[in-house]
Amino acid sequence: MTTYYFDHAASAPRREVVTAAMAPWLHGVVANPSGAHHAARAAQRALEDAREAVAGHLGARPGEVIFTAGGTESCQLAVAGRALWARRTRGRARLVVSAIEHHAVLDAADWAVRNLSGVSVERAPVDRDGRVTSEGLARLLDEETALVSVMTANNETGVLEPLEAVRDAAARVPGCATHTDAVAAAPWLDLARATAGFDLVSVCAHKIGGPVNAGALVVRGAVGLDALVPGGGQERGRRGGTVDVASAVGLAAALEGVARERAVVAERVGGYRERLGAALGALEGVRVTAGDAVRLPGTLHLTVEGVASDELLFVLDRSGVCASAAASCSSGASGPSHVLAAMGVDGARARGSLRLSMGAETTSDEVDAVIGLVTAAIERLRSV
Repeated sequence: MTTYYFDHAASAPRREVVTAAMAPWLHGVVANPSGAHHAARAAQRALEDAREAVAGHLGARPGEVIFTAGGTESCQLAVAGRALWARRTRGRARLVVSAIEHHAVLDAADWAVRNLSGVSVERAPVDRDGRVTSEGLARLLDEETALVSVMTANNETGVLEPLEAVRDAAARVPGCATHTDAVAAAPWLDLARATAGFDLVSVCAHKIGGPVNAGALVVRGAVGLDALVPGGGQERGRRGGTVDVASAVGLAAALEGVARERAVVAERVGGYRERLGAALGALEGVRVTAGDAVRLPGTLHLTVEGVASDELLFVLDRSGVCASAAASCSSGASGPSHVLAAMGVDGARARGSLRLSMGAETTSDEVDAVIGLVTAAIERLRSV
């Protein structure tokens, strides 16, 4: 059976350049980069070279890059770490997060509310395309707001968020820091430009062809942030524990690979997305989500009337198509997507959601094949 991998937004295929870059740090003597002997110094050089490379791609200084074990930890450190700092220094903290954030952000905010007295959270509303509204955001900001977190692009629908407006709104509130989860956007956008002016930026490696359990958090300037894992003083006191050199090197190599090919791949894959959307959106009862909004080139989200997502995914899987209904962490959930709910999508329609996501490896022939296989799967399920 031929495999058609249309789930890049969940995890992208590992890049050969990443495997080669990580190889020296996956076997033999891999010393602790905090040590003083020559093997430790070699590990430290590799780590700091990776930090400098990551910083360059994110528009940050090397000292502003904190390596983490993935995007979820990066978001957790940004949101909960900021809440801890604000509570310690101010006594109270209000967190404002958009209603369509990844659960890495939503759950971190909820954790802070449950476990830290004086911390509250508000969810900023979005419009029918899933974009945060300036008016809705402004109503939630006050002098107690310690952090505003709005993702760069949504991981389910691919819709880009109005980061400039978010940044400007937060700038009018003294002491309000900004965070953006740029994980979904990393394969497609120049993050140095897209996230300019944001205090905290989260990325991970496996969405761009790097290793799992590898990520980073940019902490710009003197933004207040307390460590969630103290001990040892690593990562400038923001994250205790020995840093995985191989993971840091892999993240840097993945970002470099994406940057080299981004413009060409985005144009080609964006054309594939339009072709997929036009063909599948023409089917009876199939609707492209946020079709008029600016979206990532590689993500197409659909809702299919009268068809359940789990049944559709099962039939597609049996046909060789790897896809998802929403975020990969919630594809097996029984309830509809919180993202679609926030956008006002009817619950019955939301239960028929399908996300097809592509990357540099996707070919034109694969797109044509998937159009036929998805069409056949929908027709089969409706005939039962």
